[in-house]
Amino acid sequence: MRKIVSGTFIVTALCCSVSAWAANSGEGQINFTGEIIDSACQVVNGVSSPLDVSLGKISQTAFTGSGSTTTTTRFDIKLKDCPDTIASAAINFGGSADGTNANVLAVTPGTGAATGVGIQLLDKTENPLSLYTASTSYTLQSGTITNDLVFGARYIQTGSAITAGPANAVSTFTVMYN
Repeated sequence: MRKIVSGTFIVTALCCSVSAWAANSGEGQINFTGEIIDSACQVVNGVSSPLDVSLGKISQTAFTGSGSTTTTTRFDIKLKDCPDTIASAAINFGGSADGTNANVLAVTPGTGAATGVGIQLLDKTENPLSLYTASTSYTLQSGTITNDLVFGARYIQTGSAITAGPANAVSTFTVMYN
């Protein structure tokens, strides 16, 4: 009997020690939620027909130091044929981040490419957007109406000095339906 009580005590003590260790080992939990929808809006400016946005030719002297920007160039992402089940959408821009400012697009590297500058994306109220972060939601109209989601882009000085040259970049985007 003494062996059974003693064995039970040891097993109970070990279980409590393991439980205490597990509770203090930095464990956590993630609950994933979402929904699969039956259809989505048609993206007019998809990969097969990308939107080209010209930021123009800008003089180096237009920049006054790190963080200075040029005039905003507006562009629209067009969504059409949206189903009745989708009321709004946000856009998540991606691309290669600038080495100094991870919130802006890096200029495509290459021989003679500009340095010290990146491309900053803006929402409809001209607030800067960070890469890989959803924009504010845009209300969508369903049916055959084309929804114009207004954004902007501009150059931003990211280095202490800028060298002249082509200042191009590529961004992908994902539509996130709400």
